[in-house]
Amino acid sequence: MSGRSRGWIIALIVVLIGAAVLRHLLGPGPLAFAGGPTVAATAFTGADPTGVPADLAQADLVSRGRYLTEAADCEACHTSPGLPAFAGGRAFKTPFGTLYSPNITADRDTGIGAWSEADFVRAVHQGVRPDGVHLYPAFPYAAYTYLSDADVLAIRAYLLSLPAVKNAAPPAELAFPFNQRWLMGIWARLYNPDERFRPHTERSAQWNRGAYLAEALAHCGECHTPRNLLQALDNRRKFAGAVTAGWRAYNITPDPTAGVGAWSDADLTQYLASGHAHTHGSAGGPMAEAIDLSLSRLAPQDIGAIVTYLRSVPARSSAGLPPLQGALASNEPAVPAGLDPLGKQIFEGACASCHGWSGASALSARATLTGSRAVNDPSAINVAQMVLSGSNAPRVDGSAAMPGFGAAYSDAEIAAVANYVTARFGAKASSITPAQVAKLRETS
Repeated sequence: MSGRSRGWIIALIVVLIGAAVLRHLLGPGPLAFAGGPTVAATAFTGADPTGVPADLAQADLVSRGRYLTEAADCEACHTSPGLPAFAGGRAFKTPFGTLYSPNITADRDTGIGAWSEADFVRAVHQGVRPDGVHLYPAFPYAAYTYLSDADVLAIRAYLLSLPAVKNAAPPAELAFPFNQRWLMGIWARLYNPDERFRPHTERSAQWNRGAYLAEALAHCGECHTPRNLLQALDNRRKFAGAVTAGWRAYNITPDPTAGVGAWSDADLTQYLASGHAHTHGSAGGPMAEAIDLSLSRLAPQDIGAIVTYLRSVPARSSAGLPPLQGALASNEPAVPAGLDPLGKQIFEGACASCHGWSGASALSARATLTGSRAVNDPSAINVAQMVLSGSNAPRVDGSAAMPGFGAAYSDAEIAAVANYVTARFGAKASSITPAQVAKLRETS
């Protein structure tokens, strides 16, 4: 074989390998699993899945925009502690550096007050500012791209109706090459379809509404779907769970062990509407915030539509998540064999009065530990995070929140109590280390 022939063969192999890698990195879209025919929303003859619930359909534009803004959970990311809502500046620590959310109030200099309708729609659908600068996909425009133009403009109308706040967010603190925003243009070409939601003609009105809410507005996959090497959603493992912002967003597929397959529709509805489901535990961290500021404010029929949609997603298992441990029969304080007694000492001093020695709280169902996925997660990530930060977000049902103990206890002490909680109340003991807690502390 000549050298030229060998060169062509090597080049062909490289191309084939490159194509295979690219195909793997691109993967299916978030709705590819559903199959069946779809049509543009303008050609759909069924109930319109976009917009607001029927009882708000005749409301003014700003009122409709408020509902959609809450459904899209804009306040959570665009509000920094101590500042008015939507004034931006909230820090997001990523593996590549720190990003700060922008001001989206009506201020003309530091917010969106000078943006035209077209500017706002382009930013939401394509992730591009009026000056042509690409936004980082921490802003989930790859999900918001499915929003209808009318819904985007309603959100804009609501934001512009609020008081303008002058607050310039700090610039991103990213190392090279992640500080090169033009690279986000390439990322968007690969992963942002820049298309509006297309209803499925063979699915029910409730399913289509649920898909629009879960994929476009609530952008559930941004936390609950694992990511590929280029930090795009890997929809081959759709909703199978991922670690986001230092917390574990758990599997929400119908898998009966790792996911929500064993939950009833009533359980899921209660959890999404209130952040707690009896025998399944309570939300914490970013999920608690999403429920308090967004999901709990949805109309009951919209919560039901999301549940319908979640039931249709293919079940996916998650490695390392055992079946949930049921309630303990004993109230007797004990140290599981081989465990550092320090964990029991801390639990006795700071935790037992609310959570109980059996794990079934006598004070509040929200404080019950047994049956919780976090307590049955051998990584203990969310248990440690709850000890560090607590759950001080306001509760929609007015129940007391758990305080954070990060300032009171060392990394070693928090690791010890987290390991005690999973060993005593969960299915499998964790072995989280002080070093791992220290890393979690950086994100809390």
